[in-house]
Amino acid sequence: MFAVVIPAKNEEKSIMPTLTTILRLPVSYIILVLNGCTDQTFKLARSIPDSRIHILYFSDSLGIDIPRAIGARYARHLGAKGALFVDGDMSGDIFENLLTLISSVESGVDVALTNCYPYIPHRHKLANLVLRFRSKLNRELDLFKSLGLATPTHGPHALSQRAMNSLPLEAIAIPPLTLYWSKKFDLIIKVATSIPHEALHSPRKHRRHARLIAETIIGDCLMGLTLIHNEPPTRSLGKHNLMGYHPERRFDLLHCWEKSLLSQDMFYEQHVIISGLSSHFE
Repeated sequence: MFAVVIPAKNEEKSIMPTLTTILRLPVSYIILVLNGCTDQTFKLARSIPDSRIHILYFSDSLGIDIPRAIGARYARHLGAKGALFVDGDMSGDIFENLLTLISSVESGVDVALTNCYPYIPHRHKLANLVLRFRSKLNRELDLFKSLGLATPTHGPHALSQRAMNSLPLEAIAIPPLTLYWSKKFDLIIKVATSIPHEALHSPRKHRRHARLIAETIIGDCLMGLTLIHNEPPTRSLGKHNLMGYHPERRFDLLHCWEKSLLSQDMFYEQHVIISGLSSHFE
C-alpha cells in the first residue's frame, strides 16, 4: 500500500493535470491536502469519483511545507508502506519519474530524492545563493558525493514507512531537516531520478515570492547546520534573520492534527473527506 501526498493551495489551473498523472500510478491512497484554498481546487478534486482520493481540507492557511507533514502523518495513520510527495502545481510529464521514486522506496531506499539540477544553466544570483547553502548542508552531512544539490525542498520525493515512523513531523515540515534526521537515524538516502526544474511545469511566481522562498530555504538550511554542530537552532546569518515564510508555518495545527488522528475526534472528522463517502461539506 503506497500513498501519494499532494499539497495544494489555489491550484485550479494545474490540479487536474497533476491528478491525471497521479491516478495512473499503482498506489492505494491519494491524499490531497488543501491548504486554505479560495479558488475551485476543492470542487475540481471532488469531481473525480475515485475512492483512493482522500481530501484533507483546511480552510485556514497552513503555511509552506506543513501540508506535506500533515499528509505524511495521515499516510502513516492509514498504514501506507511509503509516501510519494508531489506538489499540486507539478503538472509536467513526470509519470515515469514518479514510478521510479516509488520503485526506489519499494527496493529498500528510505528517502528517495529528485535531482532538479541535472545540468548547470545560467542562474540568477539569488538562486545561486540558495544552492550554495543547499550544497553546504549536504557537504557537512557528508552527503554531497551521493546527493549533490538534491533535497526534499525541491521536486517530487518519497519516504519509506521506516522514514515516516522515524522522522519527527517538524523534520518533514522543514525539508532540509529531513536530511539531518535521516542521516542521524542511518536511513538510506538516494537520488532516484532527475527532472530539470522546467519540466515540472510549476508556474513562475512573482519576485517577492521568489525572495521569500529563498529566505525560507536558506533559513531552513541554517537550522540544519546548527543541529549538525550541536548549537541552538537559529535562522540568522550575520545581522540577517532569514525567516521568509517560516513564521506562517502552522505547527500548532500540525500538532492538533497528530493528536486528532489518535482519537479520531471532531477535529479529524471536520477535515477528512473520502471520495464516495458523505461528508459535512455536501
